[in-house]
Amino acid sequence: MAELLPVIGQIDESTLMLEPLEAAVVTAIRRQGPLSRSDLSEYLDYSRASVTGIVGRMIQTGVLTEAGEGKSAGGRRPFLLDINPNLGYVVGVDIGATSLDVALADFRGNILRQASEPADVRGRPDEFLGHVADVIDDLLARQGAIPAAVVGIGVGVPGPVEFVPGVLIAPPLMPLWEGFPIKSFLRERFPMARVAVDNDVNIMARGEHQAGAGRGLDNFIFIKIGTGIGCGIISHGEIYRGADGAAGDVGHICIDYNGPVCHCGNQGCLEIMAAGPAIAAAAEARAGAGESAFLAARLAERGSLSAVDVGDAAASGDRAANEIIRRSGKMIGGVLATLINFYNPQAVFIGGGVAGIGHGLLSAIRQATLRRATALSTRHLRIEYSPLGEDAGVIGGIWLALENVFIIK
Repeated sequence: MAELLPVIGQIDESTLMLEPLEAAVVTAIRRQGPLSRSDLSEYLDYSRASVTGIVGRMIQTGVLTEAGEGKSAGGRRPFLLDINPNLGYVVGVDIGATSLDVALADFRGNILRQASEPADVRGRPDEFLGHVADVIDDLLARQGAIPAAVVGIGVGVPGPVEFVPGVLIAPPLMPLWEGFPIKSFLRERFPMARVAVDNDVNIMARGEHQAGAGRGLDNFIFIKIGTGIGCGIISHGEIYRGADGAAGDVGHICIDYNGPVCHCGNQGCLEIMAAGPAIAAAAEARAGAGESAFLAARLAERGSLSAVDVGDAAASGDRAANEIIRRSGKMIGGVLATLINFYNPQAVFIGGGVAGIGHGLLSAIRQATLRRATALSTRHLRIEYSPLGEDAGVIGGIWLALENVFIIK
């Protein structure tokens, strides 16, 4: 991880207020990397004189910095412009049903410090977010920085989010969080930070788009398989949330009208039948029936099983474990085929805690998807695990923060 000199003191809020063309300069550099004044003029279709004047002001306020020389086009080598990494800190927070990941990053999005731990979101949101703030404080202290140096926080939560106010609406896994003012709560501890809140799988898709295998792709979907199952949609290079922020809640698509009752109240949802808890429950049943010596031994040792245990058993060649994984993958792949027929994405990336149980799951998902989706929609389709792994969420949270840190005049 890169190390920076600590940002000391409180940033002037006026520095984060940009004119529309200044905001366009920042966006261009974030998307394209360091650019010369001529590059910016061509990219934004503005005169070189206009861009030079704007860039000069942005260097004075500390938003931009000159970052070395670029390639010569026959004359003098141009100076490249980049975002000033020392303008302030941003924080990515990925809250899962059973985990918490927090990362402190510089203003270019480079992770400087990171913390991960088990968590339980079913309790009071003020207590949980108070702990999140404590974790951020600890990361800042280790970096030699102060809370006033944090200018942006991006938070992912495992439930439906109304994006503008940043509140959860009827979250099945965390009912006590409904309507809780996450933004204002965190701003009490970090008064200079603009806080943005989104669904956890949306920020994972954002992370994949900015720093993973989705970089350069305009249309793809990200499937998170963990305690629940969700889908983040990148459409024309942007997160698609739908009219009310509920897009991508594929875990509650019904796959069996006579199936078990889901925590959302409906029967036979994909999530209750194929996510991590369903895999663990199936493993305990097979172990109890004497169908897997491996799973029975693990159950006797630990008292319960997880999807990771099933992955371990499958890796050892356990037949029951492999059957459980194939069944889950087949159900997920069936729903995924419908999504692909409807949306025709360039790629599907799969992440979340259950994605780590091995390539047997990915193989089963691929087989079911390709068997049920149309030939045209899958002709150039990629279906693969996210290369970012468990960092997809915090990386997405960092970029969510960076995209919302400026105020456009």
